[in-house]
Amino acid sequence: MAKAKARPKPRPIRLGILGLGRAGFRMQCREIADKQEMFEVVAGCDIYEPYRRRMAERFPACAIYRNLRDLLADPHVELVSVATRSLDHAKHAIMALKAGKHVLLEKPIATTYADAKKLMAAAKKAKGGLFIRHSRRFDPEFLHVREIIASGILGEIKEIKLARIGYQRRDDWQTMAKYGGGQLLNNGPHPIDQGLQFLGAPKKPLKDIWGSLQLVSSVGDAEDHAKIVLRGADGAVVDIEVGNGSAVGVPDVVIWGTKGGLLVQGKTITVRYINPKRKLPPRPLNEGSPGDTFGSKEELPWIEKSFPIQPKTRPNIWDELYKAIRLRKRFPIALEEALEVMRVISEVKRIARYKPAKLAARARK
Repeated sequence: MAKAKARPKPRPIRLGILGLGRAGFRMQCREIADKQEMFEVVAGCDIYEPYRRRMAERFPACAIYRNLRDLLADPHVELVSVATRSLDHAKHAIMALKAGKHVLLEKPIATTYADAKKLMAAAKKAKGGLFIRHSRRFDPEFLHVREIIASGILGEIKEIKLARIGYQRRDDWQTMAKYGGGQLLNNGPHPIDQGLQFLGAPKKPLKDIWGSLQLVSSVGDAEDHAKIVLRGADGAVVDIEVGNGSAVGVPDVVIWGTKGGLLVQGKTITVRYINPKRKLPPRPLNEGSPGDTFGSKEELPWIEKSFPIQPKTRPNIWDELYKAIRLRKRFPIALEEALEVMRVISEVKRIARYKPAKLAARARK
């Protein structure tokens, strides 16, 4: 009996990177350095000549462009990674989609909810696919915490706190409102996306959104500290803080459930819970005089553990992107989920009513 012929291995995806700065060059090129069987960098584009020069030095066979339209006209480019300034994300992604390319889009997907909806409308008509780089969905911390929640040891989750904070007198374009800067659009999409995943949104619509924006220490005029509170369909709350204006730290993640709690500090997870299989004795309500204590004393069988962050599964956004384009698998970040992140951002801006500070006044401080 003749042996079946082995199927040819899918060829690497030919990638063109638009924006060769921190995200496009330093992050993405490093992340795919060991994925040459999946991705081949064939083009790069930036208006800044030093960035074009270093790209050419790293990828000698790569076509280097100054103009986006030249990159989009390159027939060798299948996938365009849009890593330009936030203000241009939606516009550049729509241009690439109209050129028939697949698009990997950095966060934020737009600077306004209206532009995000235009982007989604363009994606529905496009030949190529739109893939959102909400890469923190794949963080080991987030993956491991979700596994613990799914195990049920914490009971019904009532509140989750997410913090991405520090203190820095930041002075780059990400602190300037005219470029789409500010922590809400810069780092905010990541914890907002994680928070929505914890709450099951948008499939389970949010009940409430609240937010506050402040400028504490950055040089620019955009906010550098954002507070966001989301209430889910079942009443659970996600409390998010992100910014450069916090001089003292807090745990990265705190979770409170009906049977226990969890916190993440650095690379360690600590849990305190009651074994869900253990039945506690009945505890009758006492309507009489309270005595000298707040309620009667009770010794609960707490289990306390601390362990390193090590999720059972470690998916990678680039692996998922390759499977989505080459193997037509479902990409784990749905466009509706990315749009919901922008809706939350838009609502926080509306509620907070933050007005950019005067740059001249900031510079004198």
